[in-house]
Amino acid sequence: MANPYKKTVIACYLGYVTQAIVNNFAPLLFLLFHRQYGISLERIGLLITVNFVTQLTVDTLSARFVDRIGYRKCVCAAHLFCAAGLIGLTFLPSVLPSPFLGLCAAMVLYAVGGGLIEVLVSPILEACPLGEKSAAMSLLHSFYCWGSVLVVLLTTAFFHFFGTSAWRVPAVLWALLPVCNFFLFLRVPINTLTEKGGGMSIRALLSSGLFWYLFALMLCAGASELAMSQWASAFAESGLKVSKAVGDLLGPCLFAVLMGSSRVVHAKIGSRVPMPLYLGASACACIAGYLMASLSGSAYLSLLGCGLCGFSVGAMWPGTFSLAARACPRGGTALFALLAFAGDVGCAFGPFLVGLATSRFQDDLKQGILVAAVFPAIMLLFLLFGRKKERPDGPDPSLPA
Repeated sequence: MANPYKKTVIACYLGYVTQAIVNNFAPLLFLLFHRQYGISLERIGLLITVNFVTQLTVDTLSARFVDRIGYRKCVCAAHLFCAAGLIGLTFLPSVLPSPFLGLCAAMVLYAVGGGLIEVLVSPILEACPLGEKSAAMSLLHSFYCWGSVLVVLLTTAFFHFFGTSAWRVPAVLWALLPVCNFFLFLRVPINTLTEKGGGMSIRALLSSGLFWYLFALMLCAGASELAMSQWASAFAESGLKVSKAVGDLLGPCLFAVLMGSSRVVHAKIGSRVPMPLYLGASACACIAGYLMASLSGSAYLSLLGCGLCGFSVGAMWPGTFSLAARACPRGGTALFALLAFAGDVGCAFGPFLVGLATSRFQDDLKQGILVAAVFPAIMLLFLLFGRKKERPDGPDPSLPA
């Protein structure tokens, strides 16, 4: 790797840590919001949907404007939106007509930033002069996991020493990271995937059967991951009857550690295994994890199931990105943006379905988690029965028959 691009890679890593902050800090406070503001669990689930619906809207729009505005301006703006949303989380619930509306407004702000980061950081890294791109992509996405662990550990430690009533302080402190990365992205070298006007159009992508196959895989990947990770803290605390500190450490923290470890493993061995086979094995393990978490009568086995979900979903998102980059090298920013849109559709619907099912089963979160097993099952069906699609620039032997 050329020396100037080391700082670009570092900035990309920190970009995913920033996204981990905006996606995982608020879920640690879900039950606190439920008690402090009197917001139902069903509406709490809707907060997650607001976050990811905003992100998928940004994903869709960015496919049209990012190349025209430029990667640097967009990724810098993304970090400022993230910082504004985290800070807004501390005061908007008090100044707007209702706390729920205030939380929604804050989430919209940082979701705009998170959506842009998701669209931009992967192609920025893909455009860097690196060696093994698939390994680099998995390592990049592993930093989302390490960022999630950092958020859980440091926030939990803060609550232990200062109490949950001071939750606004860590929200402001976490906002400092995107501010710092804003200045880093101002200076690092940034390449683009294709020459201006050289990438495929959105219409060309939407007319490709291969694209829709990849779209379905990414949607299921997002839903499989977030349906568990966004509810892991509340699942451990209320469903397994443990304290909040233990719930945060053994729920989302365990999930993130194993998901990050899975992505490091994928970076090491992923190139030796056909990607559809790797993703199929991941989907099978994910189904097993959901069933173990929801049906086991043992708290330890349920937590082990949560961890198995984390390990199994690790390769799904970066693996689908890598598969898409090889299958459709002229896809450019539009391909990454539309696949990010697909992932965020899953990220929005998965946790919302868990919250909705939980409410329908008299707040039994285990039943809600069980319903979410449908997502890796659908992914497995696509991998098993998906037909080989014609590739815009020729056949790809790595695609399923």
